[in-house]
Amino acid sequence: MVLVGAFVSRLIEEAVTRNSAATTALYVDSVIAPLLPDMQTTQILDGGVARALDETLGQGALGDRLVSFRLWRADGTVLYSSDEAQIGKRLELSDELRTAFSGRMVALFDQSGEQSDKRPADMPILEIYNPVLQPWSGEVVAVSEFHEVSYDFQHGLNQARFYTWLAVAAFTLAFFVVLSAIVLRGSRTIETQRHALKDRIAQLSALLAQNEALRGRLQRASQRTAALNESHLRRIGADLHDGPAQLLAFASLRLDSDALTNPKTPGATRERSIAEIKESLDEAMQEIRTICSGLVLPQIETATLPEILKRVVHAHQQRTETTVELSVFDPPDHLALSAKICIYRFVQEALNNAYRHGGGVGQRVSQSTVGEQVTVEVGDNGPGFDPDRVEPTGLGLEGLRERIESLGGAFEIKVSTSGTVVRMTISTEETKAV
Repeated sequence: MVLVGAFVSRLIEEAVTRNSAATTALYVDSVIAPLLPDMQTTQILDGGVARALDETLGQGALGDRLVSFRLWRADGTVLYSSDEAQIGKRLELSDELRTAFSGRMVALFDQSGEQSDKRPADMPILEIYNPVLQPWSGEVVAVSEFHEVSYDFQHGLNQARFYTWLAVAAFTLAFFVVLSAIVLRGSRTIETQRHALKDRIAQLSALLAQNEALRGRLQRASQRTAALNESHLRRIGADLHDGPAQLLAFASLRLDSDALTNPKTPGATRERSIAEIKESLDEAMQEIRTICSGLVLPQIETATLPEILKRVVHAHQQRTETTVELSVFDPPDHLALSAKICIYRFVQEALNNAYRHGGGVGQRVSQSTVGEQVTVEVGDNGPGFDPDRVEPTGLGLEGLRERIESLGGAFEIKVSTSGTVVRMTISTEETKAV
């Protein structure tokens, strides 16, 4: 904008200078033209013409405005000058004079104070080189050089400069304000997007960390499940080997005994052997049924939470011949099947531990609901135990923890000398899609 202002200001200065000089030149030419002879044939002005020019240029409006006046011939001869010492001298033509002799007017505004003659340094001078034309042919026959005092011109020029730079400054300011508004708005948009992007990155980072934790939990749960399944299969194999298999082996041996194969065996002995074999087979069948009942869940898909808790408590009471206190408070209307199975196995295993480690003293099961969180708690008044030293039988505490946490729930165990409390909490919303 500084370059634009300087360029426009320069154009205005040149235009104003040229117009002002043209006006002055036209006026001066109209005054002195009638006094000049035929400049094409005149080599030097006579005394009458010189006196007429002295009187005309030294008085009136021209006398007040013109500082000096010279009339040049094409060969560099000064035909007339307000300084009589220069009349008749032949000098080298300047660039301005050559331009004027080519038919173009030249105007120079000098306000630097570097004048060669004796006049005030702060006096503004407008130098004009005006070609003098022959009336009938239009040929340049001479050049009039005059220096005009230009206080009014200087004032007008300074005013034009001021308004030019004021307009440029106003436009620059307006442009800057508009550009600043655009940049500010863009900056705010970028800042808003940056904060949104930062929040989004934070959310994605949190989700990534959560997914990584879930992946690790899933991997550990898969490994633990494999180990628990193997342990469970070993336990089932051990139960079958130590129980029904031994009874069946005993029955098989009795079938091959002399009491049944020897026809001389008394009937009473034969009947007693048959009764022992039948008793052994009945006991083996009973143990097989017991093992199967621990493996197969009852029909709980359509059962409500209170019905599930009553079933598992009743089965435990029948199996152990102990008493369990059950309390249910505000059960949820709906639970996913995975949540029902998890709660059933949790209560089953916790009651087994209460019977195994606490002797079945003060066994209790309670359920409560707060919002969407369902809490099931199993406790006893036994002497307690060290969870780290418990053998991994059945599902085990760690198996229960993995099962509960895989559904988004929480597992907690508290052991003291006055008893043990095992608690699970699960959300009904978390298990809808499971």
